[in-house]
Amino acid sequence: MARCRLLALATVCLLAAGLSRAAAQGLFGAPPASAPADTTAPATPPVAPPPADSAPVQPGSPTAVVRPFYEHVGLELDPAQRSHFADPAKSVLDKSDALRKSGQGECLDPNMALDNAQYDKAEIDRSLKTIEAINGDEAKVVAAFVAAGNPHRLEWKFKKVDGDWKISDLLSVTGEWALSQYQCE
Repeated sequence: MARCRLLALATVCLLAAGLSRAAAQGLFGAPPASAPADTTAPATPPVAPPPADSAPVQPGSPTAVVRPFYEHVGLELDPAQRSHFADPAKSVLDKSDALRKSGQGECLDPNMALDNAQYDKAEIDRSLKTIEAINGDEAKVVAAFVAAGNPHRLEWKFKKVDGDWKISDLLSVTGEWALSQYQCE
């Protein structure tokens, strides 16, 4: 009986701590050995989301902002979508647009939301899983999917701007790149 109470107490403590990066990794596998580490400690624990795919996506939530990028491949490069972005991601995308308009070429890959992988839309639709963690005015959505038989994991970073969630960065845990690190000049 005491052992059951201890186990129950430990479970409640873990749930109360919210979704940590380690918990998200447990859901989506371990990152590559050389993946950049997130060393920032949140000021308050993030709000733990419901289990993946158990609840409908809330309108206006970070997950609701991310979903269209998996429904329409290449949408992240559409200038009409800039209202969903904040700096530093918005600045990189704007510079990429300017480079393209100048005729000097492309800076970004056309399917960043899919980790620049060859893909089958049906495979993405079947395998896509997302999990969201909100910490005050910042949030993360981890998207995991399979493309060409290979698992991929991306982290969408958000900040709240004028009451709306805006994408501030996109990081590939699998491919080890970040949108904010691109130099589109």
